[in-house]
Amino acid sequence: MTESFDADWLELREPPDARARDLRLAQALSAALPARPRLLDLGAGTGSLFRWLAPILNRPQAWTLVDADVTLIEFAFDTIADRAVAVGFEVSAPNKHTLLVHTPAGAWRIEGLVLDLADAPHGLPLGRADGVVCTALCDLVSRSWVSRMAEALRLPFYSALNVHGDARFLPVHPADGTVARGFRRDQLRDKGFGGPALGGGATRAMAEAFRAQGFQVTTAPSPWRIGTHETRMLSDLAQGHAQAAMRQAPRNGEVITGWATARTAQARRGRLRAVVGHSDLLALPPRRAR
Repeated sequence: MTESFDADWLELREPPDARARDLRLAQALSAALPARPRLLDLGAGTGSLFRWLAPILNRPQAWTLVDADVTLIEFAFDTIADRAVAVGFEVSAPNKHTLLVHTPAGAWRIEGLVLDLADAPHGLPLGRADGVVCTALCDLVSRSWVSRMAEALRLPFYSALNVHGDARFLPVHPADGTVARGFRRDQLRDKGFGGPALGGGATRAMAEAFRAQGFQVTTAPSPWRIGTHETRMLSDLAQGHAQAAMRQAPRNGEVITGWATARTAQARRGRLRAVVGHSDLLALPPRRAR
């Protein structure tokens, strides 16, 4: 079973995700898609990529939210509907598996597909898609997973917010290096995708795999910049880094625990901020194969 994340964390990270994604890369994806694009959103979680990208596409579109967790897909449907109504869009549900958001730019159709992505692209309805998108997924997968996707796809592939492995909490703390080293090692453990995770090497591995298949690949930095006012995000982020470091270096437990306690206290007092490196990638297939 592939690694999953709870809805609370996914909701918490949605605002910094939205600020970080590179707009020009998303616009280039939009330009490469047909007039009524059909998108597969891999590891869709609570649907945050849909909520960010659908207005950028700004035309009739159909999405299939793919996730192993049916609870997250149901949560995504509810959240999409609530947010759409809040901005004045009409929402309808022609059946229990489909949601329609009626916008001035046309209807946005959303469906869900419960699927463990470990064996992807097996099981994905690629023949009914014009593009494959994902966010915060490909640093979890293995090199063989990326190779299979690149070999199977002849569609645009967009992967946002792939971690670089570098994170800076400010102000500096004497244990920053200890925690960072443990966190980077933890990023490479097997997350259920058939081998060690790519972690900070995800963007480079994807670029190599898709270029080998003739794709035109463009990347752009998309760092999280978490401000002092985002106290809960900073606290949860620090705790997550500490837990990951502890898994890899339990002998440094006292140092790591002290770091987490200090960082949490700084976050509560509004004295902590963080920059976490990510990058976005867009791979466009050769024209002859499109």
